[in-house]
Amino acid sequence: MLLGSSWLRPNKDTKMKETIRLTQFSHGAGCGCKIAPAVLDDILSGLKPQQADPALIVGHGSRDDAAVYDLGDGTAVISTTDFFMPIVDDPRTFGRIAAANAISDVYAMGGTPMMAIAILGWPIDKLSAEVAGQVLEGGRSICEEAGIPLAGGHSIDSPEPIFGLAVTGRVRLDQLKRNKGAAAGDLLFLTKPLGVGMISTAQKMGVVQANHLAAAVDSMQQLNKMGASLATIDGVNAMTDVTGFGLAGHGLEMARAAGVRLLIEAGTLPLIHAAALKDYHAQGAVPGGTRRNMASYGSEVQWGSADHFTRDILCDPQTSGGLLLSVRPDAVAEVEAFLKRENAPAGFIGRVERSSDSMAPGLEILA
Repeated sequence: MLLGSSWLRPNKDTKMKETIRLTQFSHGAGCGCKIAPAVLDDILSGLKPQQADPALIVGHGSRDDAAVYDLGDGTAVISTTDFFMPIVDDPRTFGRIAAANAISDVYAMGGTPMMAIAILGWPIDKLSAEVAGQVLEGGRSICEEAGIPLAGGHSIDSPEPIFGLAVTGRVRLDQLKRNKGAAAGDLLFLTKPLGVGMISTAQKMGVVQANHLAAAVDSMQQLNKMGASLATIDGVNAMTDVTGFGLAGHGLEMARAAGVRLLIEAGTLPLIHAAALKDYHAQGAVPGGTRRNMASYGSEVQWGSADHFTRDILCDPQTSGGLLLSVRPDAVAEVEAFLKRENAPAGFIGRVERSSDSMAPGLEILA
C-alpha cells in the first residue's frame, strides 16, 4: 500500500474540490532544505568580529545547537531558531514536526524550554489561511506537549510555505552540554533511528509504503525531552541533535570542537525499517541534501570499506532527529537503562579516541 496524505480545498473557479499535497508547494523538504555545510562556512566567514561579551558563553563560532547567555546566577538562557519547508503533506503534522525540531536544540544543550515564537512564511495566493492555521495549531500542540506557550510570532507572504519556531530555554550551567565535551574513551549513542530523509524522498517519488512513512512521521514528532534528563547524568560529556547535516556532519562538528576522533560502527546504527531503506535507496530515493552533505564534508570522513548505502545513510538529512551522546564509560550502564525506559535505542554506535599528529580530529567509519 502506498501512502501520500492530503486534504481538500474548494477551487475558487469551479467550486469543486481538488486534492492538494503540501510538499508540492516547496522545492525541498524539512531539514533537507538546509544550506550545505561548505556554503554555510563561506557565509559565516564574511561576518565581522563582534565585540566580546563575557556573558555570551556559546555563540555561532562553535557550531553548537543554540546560543547560551550567562545570567550570573548559575543558570543561562538558551536561544535558538529553526524553520523549514514541508516534509509531509498534512498541515497539522507539518507544524508538529517543525516545532519538535526547533525545540530540540534546547534539549540538546541540556536545557528546558520556556516559550516559543512562531515563524510563518505563506504563499497566500496558493494556499488558504485555513491551511496556515492548521500548521500553527500543529506547532501549538507540540509546544503544549513541551509544557511551554506559543507566545506570538511573525508571518510574511512567501513563494513557498515555511514554518518553524524561535525558542527560549534555560539551563543550569553545570548541566550545559556542548560539542566540545566529547572525551577520549567515551562511547557514542544515538537516541532515534536514521532514515527519515530517504523515506521522505520515497514519499515524493510515490513509492513509499504506509507503515514506513508512519514510522518516520512518528519519529519526527517525538520531542527530545530526554535531553534535559540525560544532562543530569554525570558522565554524559557531550550532546547534539542530528538534523540536516546528517549523523556524519554533526559527528564531525563534535569531533572538531572536542579535538578528538569519532569512530562510528556502521553495523550498529539504528535504522527505520533497514531492509526497506535499502530498497528505497536502490530505487534512487536519495535526498538532494544527502548529495550536498557528501560534497561538503565527504572527503573529510574516513569511509573505510563502507558501501554506498552506508555512506548515504550517514549523510541522510534528519528532520527532528535524535540526540548524539558522548558518554564516559562509567556512566554507560546508567545511560543504557535510561534509554531503555524511554524506548529509545540503547546500544552504543561507536567510540571516541584521541587525535594525534598522524590522526587529526575527525570521523572514521568502521564497516
